[in-house]
Amino acid sequence: MIVVYTGDGKGKTSAAMGQIMRAMGHGMRVACAQFLKRGGVAGEQVVLARMLGEDYHVGGLGFMRDQRDFQRHRDAARVTLKWAADRLAEQVQVLVLDELLYTLGAGLIEQEEVQSLLDAARSRNVHLVLTGRGLPGWLRDQADLVTELVVQKHPYNQGQAALRGIDF
Repeated sequence: MIVVYTGDGKGKTSAAMGQIMRAMGHGMRVACAQFLKRGGVAGEQVVLARMLGEDYHVGGLGFMRDQRDFQRHRDAARVTLKWAADRLAEQVQVLVLDELLYTLGAGLIEQEEVQSLLDAARSRNVHLVLTGRGLPGWLRDQADLVTELVVQKHPYNQGQAALRGIDF
């Protein structure tokens, strides 16, 4: 099954983390890669590293704010994509790819690269959980479950900075 959490609302990563807990609760082998976040930034990283060990990978350099950094970010995304493909070969049952959609939308990885991963997951009967904004139509068509999170109200819109433990 291909599960996607997308939209401008908060909670995409949190929903994916819930999927990890649910699958692990059923004794499934789970792997998770974060494409954009740097290590040591988000609260879930401490727990995921402890729970998943070598089946957890933080591959990001942070959000790309300057196009001059494109190649560095692309290289990091490709390393993370390779890590994910390797996990498929190692018979994980659930593979979470956090922020994959951002990476795809920024052109850091190509549609063909993602398609190859989708095909490999389906052929191995591995559930994929993908998160991020900007779900392209071709991927929406292939997904089995798509949840779009929509902002109704958020303090950030009134100028409040992101809160540790709530927003990251």
